[in-house]
Amino acid sequence: MARSRKEKLQGCIRMNLLTILTVVGTLGGLTFGVILRNSKSEPWTQREIMYIAFPGNLFLNILKGLILPLIISSIVSAIGSLDLSLSGRIGAKAICYYLCTTMSAVILGIIMCVTIRPGKGYDAGEVEEINGRRNVTTVDTLLDLVRNMFPPNLVQACVAQEKKSNLIVEMDISAAKRNLTLFDWKLDDDPDNLFVTGSNTLGMVVFSVVMGITLAKMKVEGRALLAFFDSLSAAMLMMTSWVIWVSPLGVFFLIAGKIIEMKSLSQLAGQLGWYFSTVMLGLSIHGFLVLPALFTVVTRRLPFRFMFNLAEACTTAFGTGSSNATLPVSMKCLEEKNHVDTRVSKFMMPIGATINMDGTALYEAVAALFIAQVRNVQLSLGQILAVSVTATMASIGAAGIPQAGLVTMVMVLDTVGLDSKDVSIILAKKTTQATSRESIPEPLGSYPGALPTVRRGRDRVRTTVNVLGDALGAGIVDHLSKGELARMTENAEELSDVEEHLMQPVGNKDNMALT
Repeated sequence: MARSRKEKLQGCIRMNLLTILTVVGTLGGLTFGVILRNSKSEPWTQREIMYIAFPGNLFLNILKGLILPLIISSIVSAIGSLDLSLSGRIGAKAICYYLCTTMSAVILGIIMCVTIRPGKGYDAGEVEEINGRRNVTTVDTLLDLVRNMFPPNLVQACVAQEKKSNLIVEMDISAAKRNLTLFDWKLDDDPDNLFVTGSNTLGMVVFSVVMGITLAKMKVEGRALLAFFDSLSAAMLMMTSWVIWVSPLGVFFLIAGKIIEMKSLSQLAGQLGWYFSTVMLGLSIHGFLVLPALFTVVTRRLPFRFMFNLAEACTTAFGTGSSNATLPVSMKCLEEKNHVDTRVSKFMMPIGATINMDGTALYEAVAALFIAQVRNVQLSLGQILAVSVTATMASIGAAGIPQAGLVTMVMVLDTVGLDSKDVSIILAKKTTQATSRESIPEPLGSYPGALPTVRRGRDRVRTTVNVLGDALGAGIVDHLSKGELARMTENAEELSDVEEHLMQPVGNKDNMALT
């Protein structure tokens, strides 16, 4: 009996070895970072931090290099192998899930902010407008979003996103003839300003969806190309399985580097403690109570085993701070440990990593109300509803918006008439005069570095919640679509048997002729 227990324990360890190592790497990175940080009286230089974080950054670069090939091949393979009507039903369920969870995150954030009132008593001082040539408006943002959905050059879309820089040119007008609130907008057509660095993930997702639908409609004619994407997807997943075994070491050095780089947490608590606590509490409630409860209601089973099998993906998300970089790990956990149908995981996870941003939506709603409280602006019920809708839409479209952190926040503030320069309170940027020609950005407030610490901690928890939401959504849609997927598999097997049967007589006749 004792031997049987020992074998079970060994089997459990072998099955969850990578998860255990990743958790150990996360905790070890935290400990190692704290030890190194306290080992010197003077601050660590950026060069020293770069050396320590180098293995982690190398791991992150390898993961990011797998993202685009994995996204494109997975989406094309999944949609191309599904019946179009079934693809539509799965897509409708996925979109419904994304909208419901994102809206629930926004509502939760608003309730938390109205209840806790983190902006009460906070003194932001004089906030100067963030530097930049671009005058961001909601219309500009939406147009950039649509432009990036349809990139003019797919190769360029792998490395850049399109944007338009709008410049206000003052006009010589008289009050008697013209409305003084109107301006002429001059588009900056400088080619250097039309694109910003960063993969246009949304554009590649749209292209992949259309390509998958096209191959599904082509049927026999499209099988050769579909087989190529199937092979590419399998190859990318195999490469991912190799890279994932390095994740404990990569996460260890990534977290250690960030811990050393952080400023005093006591200063953080003194400056933005209530804001930080509100965001983190809201993210925790949404990620570990609301989403699991929804999973239980729909699937009629407890979420603990499902979530435990996602521990590796969650720790990787916390270490890297990127939903896309965690995508290979998430898909592996879903398919191998939670036995989610590969057609569902390949379809939902790349799209979810692009548009399903529950944590982002919650943060933007809290940030907007926090800024209103700081400025003693009383928002009406209608304005709060406007914040909820805008935050939901902004988080969904964030992947297709250049400089999304700034732009989507400005969209939300613009909706309720708050001054866009107050984004500085959240983004921790203020311009000060310097001896050089350019102004030097430095953290806002009396405690330099405290607000960047807020962003780092918040972003990692937010990414973890986003990844968890994507994975639970895939599990829910897989549960709701099991019958349809099983029937489709049976039909595919029957069709394959028929094709083999039709080919058999031809071979028999040839053999008879030869004899």
